[in-house]
Amino acid sequence: MSYECFNLMIEDGIAHIRFSRPDKLNSMISAFWRELPEAVNDISDNAKARVIVLSAEGKHFTAGMDISVFMEGSLDGSPDNPHIAAEAFRHHVKLLQDTFSALENARQPVLAAIQGGAVGGGVDLATACDCRYASADAFFCVQETAIGMTADVGTFPRLAKIIPEGWARQISYTAERLPASKAKEIGLVNEVFETPEALLDGVMAIAKQIAAHSPLAVTGTKQMINYARDHSTADTLDYIALWNAGMLRGDDIKESYVAKMEKRAVNYDELRPLKKSL
Repeated sequence: MSYECFNLMIEDGIAHIRFSRPDKLNSMISAFWRELPEAVNDISDNAKARVIVLSAEGKHFTAGMDISVFMEGSLDGSPDNPHIAAEAFRHHVKLLQDTFSALENARQPVLAAIQGGAVGGGVDLATACDCRYASADAFFCVQETAIGMTADVGTFPRLAKIIPEGWARQISYTAERLPASKAKEIGLVNEVFETPEALLDGVMAIAKQIAAHSPLAVTGTKQMINYARDHSTADTLDYIALWNAGMLRGDDIKESYVAKMEKRAVNYDELRPLKKSL
């Protein structure tokens, strides 16, 4: 299937979603908000890959939400009944939020390879990914306060759980640019690569490492980390015990050791496609 806002390639267990509107700074037009969750949910639900990589063509990762999306949500309100307009706008925002939640909810890990700017909605997107990597020229900017609004599609529930709260507050209040080096220092990105080319090579190498492991073990690990972030230690320990009681697969463990002894690639079963309707 072809998309307006990105190209999708699936090879060797890696789904590579590459934003493809560099002349428009990969801004997030209406089609983007429909296409991204559609693609990610399809990969996740139908077990089409073991890991997802997000990257972008051009100088910048993304300039964030296109102004046309704001206006389509009736941002200007209604002179007749502003409360009714506000209620409808709330649902519009929730649809936008679902786009990035699809990344967090995907059964596969999602890795973001970020070059140039990740501005506004680009930060929302990045924080919904499992891991973030940057080129040396990258920067992050929670732009919303500078344009008179409060970020609303995912930054705040996630950013302060990734970096120290003081830094989350500072960059959100000031709308300052956070350079890649500082982003790595405070834990927003895992690694900084010298060039965009080295960045993509490095992230793809990490993706290949993930894809070589048991899909069931990897998706379980993602589930546990997400759950632990939002629950107490006691609740999480109980959930992990329950998960392994039902889904720990002895055959995968045996295959890991046998393959190592036989000096061959490990053969794991793929996740099953999900049945989404009766």
